[in-house]
Amino acid sequence: MALWRLAHILRTPISSSSKTQNPNPNHTLLFTSPFSTSFLITKTPHKFKKRRKKQDSPRTKPVQTQPNLLPHLERIVTRDAHFRFLTKTKDYLSKQPHRVLRLDDAGKLHRELGFPRGRKVSKSLQRHPFIFETYRHYDNRLWIGFTELMEELMEEEKAVMEAMEADRVNKVRKLLMMSANKRIPLSKIYHCRLLFGISEDFRDRVAKYPDYFRVVVEEDGKRVLELVKWDPLLAVSSLEREFVVDEDKVKKAFRFPVKHGKELGLDEEDSRKLNLLNSLPLVSPYSDGSRLDLWTLEAEKYRVGVLHEFLSLTLEKRASIHHIVEFKEEFCLTKHTYQMLFKQPRTFYLAGTEMNWVVFLKDAYDQNGVLIDKDPQVEFNEKLYKYAEMQEMEPGVALVSNLGATIGGSEVRTILDRGCCNGSFGAHLFLQEAPNYVHRKL
Repeated sequence: MALWRLAHILRTPISSSSKTQNPNPNHTLLFTSPFSTSFLITKTPHKFKKRRKKQDSPRTKPVQTQPNLLPHLERIVTRDAHFRFLTKTKDYLSKQPHRVLRLDDAGKLHRELGFPRGRKVSKSLQRHPFIFETYRHYDNRLWIGFTELMEELMEEEKAVMEAMEADRVNKVRKLLMMSANKRIPLSKIYHCRLLFGISEDFRDRVAKYPDYFRVVVEEDGKRVLELVKWDPLLAVSSLEREFVVDEDKVKKAFRFPVKHGKELGLDEEDSRKLNLLNSLPLVSPYSDGSRLDLWTLEAEKYRVGVLHEFLSLTLEKRASIHHIVEFKEEFCLTKHTYQMLFKQPRTFYLAGTEMNWVVFLKDAYDQNGVLIDKDPQVEFNEKLYKYAEMQEMEPGVALVSNLGATIGGSEVRTILDRGCCNGSFGAHLFLQEAPNYVHRKL
């Protein structure tokens, strides 16, 4: 019925009166096409769409861009990641009774031992055959332990710790003197002990120094280390000592620019002199930073100085974000520490990713990424890394016992071959047959 009415209207001629009444003279009626248009492409195909570049995650995005990248410092971060399993397993295993651990239990401790979750711990152990070994106990279970070589190295490290105890005590004293209330929880010092070369049993050794430290137990059971006596001889920062030797170098260490208009027409030298009005005088990290207003220039200079002094106390003149955040309250740091360090490229270098970054003191390293002044503990760590990378005896390396007897290279290869045929770890049988042998470079 509706179609018949539409056809009737179309056949009816339009009168002149209706033309005058129609406000839209260009009025047309739309007709539905009898043909299908479904085959026409009305949208841009997915393969021709411009794909948006996926934004990098802070977990993977590097801190530095290519022009500012320092490969020799970035390699140190990569090296630490490579030896994470060695460092964490050595620390965890040394605290176990008899320094052994069941292999079944080790497979559940991926976080404590530093191997990837879901992977077999035996794969990580095979990377260091001269450091770790497995053996079957009388209960017919596999256990993990140190090799005889590693036991010798552990004794050597213990001797280094004993010799450097006085230096480590002074480091802790300086940390306490920099802290806001001259007190730091013992748990925080213990968590960062490897950063400063502090021994495992430092929490018990503080009782030997009643003139320096006092341990206070709070209501919640937390043990806090407090400073007993202020020493003005220790309250001198590394920048202040360096200022006496090289004044110009210290003046250029930090940059706090003064805002000025372009109409002044200052050249580079004039801008540097103007910026010195803000940069100097420096604020001592051993002053009371809690009294400073949080967002003032003096407070920022104080925080930069505290982190510089903190890094100078570490073994390798560097620290990760996790170590710095540990002392956030004690050193009056803010959540803008990353941006603050990034604005001082002359002194600090940020490596790694935006989520897990590491800050270096640039002047502490040479152009090859080697520490200029090495602590004995650093030299021991480098020696440990060398043995950890060895899969077999290198040419020119012999095994010398405590009695002075020497085993030649051919005999070493024979014993190692016998060990490789018996299990996964090449030096396992060798260490059983010659337990008193240590490595020495010819």
